[in-house]
Amino acid sequence: FCAPIAMPGLACAVAVWTGLVPLASHALLWSASSLVIAGEAVQARQNQRSGAGIAASKVSAAAQTLAEAPSAAETTGDLTELATLIGEANLALLSEADRALGASLVSAGQSHVFETWPAAGTDDDAKLSLMRQLARLDETYVGGLATYVEKARALLASSAAGENAFAGYAPAIPEGDALEFGSKAFAANEAVGLKAVEEAGLGFVLVAGGLGERLGYDGIKLELPVEGATGQSFLGLYVSYVAALSARVGKTLPLLIMTSDDTDAKTRTLLDTMNTDGVAVTVVKQEKVAALVDSDARLAIDAKDFSKVVTKPHGHGDVHALMRSSGTAERWLSELGLSHVFFFQDTNPLVLHTVLAAVGAAVARDFSMCSVCVPRRAGEAAGAIAKLVPTVSSSSSSEESPLVINVEYNQLDPLLKAANGVGDVNDEATGFSPYPGNANVLVLKLADYVATLNGEAQGVVDEFVNPKYADASKTTFKKPTRLECMMQDYPKLLRREVPAAKVGFTTFERWVAFSPAKNNLQAARDLASKGEPPGSAASAEFESYYAHAKRAGLATEDFSLTLGGVGGLYAGPRLVVSPATALTQADLAAVFPDASRCELAAGSTLVLDGPNIAVESLTLKDAGTALYVSNTAGAAASLVIEDLTVSSNDGLVFEDIPDDDIAAASPSDQIRGYVTTQGEAALKIVIDRPGAFKLRGTGELVERGGEGGSSPKQDEL
Repeated sequence: FCAPIAMPGLACAVAVWTGLVPLASHALLWSASSLVIAGEAVQARQNQRSGAGIAASKVSAAAQTLAEAPSAAETTGDLTELATLIGEANLALLSEADRALGASLVSAGQSHVFETWPAAGTDDDAKLSLMRQLARLDETYVGGLATYVEKARALLASSAAGENAFAGYAPAIPEGDALEFGSKAFAANEAVGLKAVEEAGLGFVLVAGGLGERLGYDGIKLELPVEGATGQSFLGLYVSYVAALSARVGKTLPLLIMTSDDTDAKTRTLLDTMNTDGVAVTVVKQEKVAALVDSDARLAIDAKDFSKVVTKPHGHGDVHALMRSSGTAERWLSELGLSHVFFFQDTNPLVLHTVLAAVGAAVARDFSMCSVCVPRRAGEAAGAIAKLVPTVSSSSSSEESPLVINVEYNQLDPLLKAANGVGDVNDEATGFSPYPGNANVLVLKLADYVATLNGEAQGVVDEFVNPKYADASKTTFKKPTRLECMMQDYPKLLRREVPAAKVGFTTFERWVAFSPAKNNLQAARDLASKGEPPGSAASAEFESYYAHAKRAGLATEDFSLTLGGVGGLYAGPRLVVSPATALTQADLAAVFPDASRCELAAGSTLVLDGPNIAVESLTLKDAGTALYVSNTAGAAASLVIEDLTVSSNDGLVFEDIPDDDIAAASPSDQIRGYVTTQGEAALKIVIDRPGAFKLRGTGELVERGGEGGSSPKQDEL
């Protein structure tokens, strides 16, 4: 899944990238010595520790000499305190690299990690296991554990002091566009975006490190079905979009997926079951970071096992450092010549409707970063994009330039009140706040992105800490905390490395762009009862049907359906139009040239999959009626649906699951509260060979032009 990775002084190729941050560009300076160990030597020591072999001819002589020499800590007596803590016999168990690491941790105030070690001969394997874990944590954090602890102490001190992260800034309205589907501006931006992809390609980055625990699902979210009409998974949908766009522009586009320990194996297994033709897939895995127990940033040790450091997720901001350390960003720029990268998250299927228009807006405005946004009410509990203008001078010229970035809603209102005395209020003309809601979807200009990743921070976005204090002293926590990072905080890095870079946003209607599946069934029921978006698997499914229908001009505004106890769901005709059928607003106009000639009953279902399908006139009678049309022959085949009437066939039926039976339902049905059944009587048409075909009457499929020959498959997929 990963291309060979080039590192100075090393020649190695890996089949699976696990998030190890190469240190070849760094130098580590042990505090008790002036000896600087070059990155190649550190890498050599890491391979000594792990048992991995690197041919001596591939490592410079100087680095090899340093790798074989005693560590800086040992040569200057830094091991004294470590030896006092664990004893000489325990010290003898450790490799030179582990001794150096242990000594550095003691110097960093982490003596407690070793204080409970039993005498040599007792639990020796557990001690070595702890050192392996510490080495891994040290290797996979840029700068190592000492840097992590140093950052944590500073951030924890700031947190305890109640410092405002945005002190010294005044909020202003950022630069951006609002695009309405069906408008000339939307179509124009899609055209610009499509042209950009045709000329230079487009990379996709999918952030998928989280499990579905909040959804009430034990597996990975990417394997969940987007909707029941097709049963296609979220990952299947995303791959199909990239494949369709690849086919459209005549080049294979890349997709990078960032996983975690929790999702990596299952994501790879899911990929193995899928057709990824036309998509260059790379998988990179982020690592967890050490948890911390107090304001001194002491590492958290498992209360029941002295050999385990408690670890927690670092956040999706890791994707930037991984794009650098895996060599992906550089390769996409230098080898593939891509101009932009589209970053998105795992369970928002509507985001695909924004790709080309958002890229077009970024190109048209020359944005180095463009955030995809949705309209947001003042006070809504959602992050907002704001322009922060420095109000005090800084020693750094880059720090004096405005910062366009996500600001959480509970930070935005105080900022605005300090500036205008009122706070966040809706615009009278639009009814929405002038600060749009952040959908956490980014379009980045790749050249500026690579320049930023190669800067001093090496892609590590500014971190934050959110401890839950045990008492008013703010020195200990109710439970261990950790440093976190978010991918949308990238503008802070960008401003430092490319100060002239422009950052803005493009706002899309919520029904076009945003319907995440994130909340469990009970939470969805509670939110729906309050008239708030449920944000669940059920609402994401029916809002997907609605979006497809509305984009085709076939939706109703009936949201009276209740399923699984979740009210306010879309009750009109259900559409699924695959990316292979239509990518743009113009494509949809060709598929449905006159929506007024189509009559689809509320609760009926139409699924279109494949190119060159046109629906000129169609009637679907009664709820439950379903028509599935697929063109598997590709560009060599076409189908026109004309004067077709499909009567009630119970082709797609939704049934509530009684609450008492939910526990026995399949996991994907449990989180919805209903079962979807595809009936055998559904009309299913497959065009599986070249030719021009017409579907008419009550389901008569004929080949136009009188060429004769066998008919395509009917009534089967």
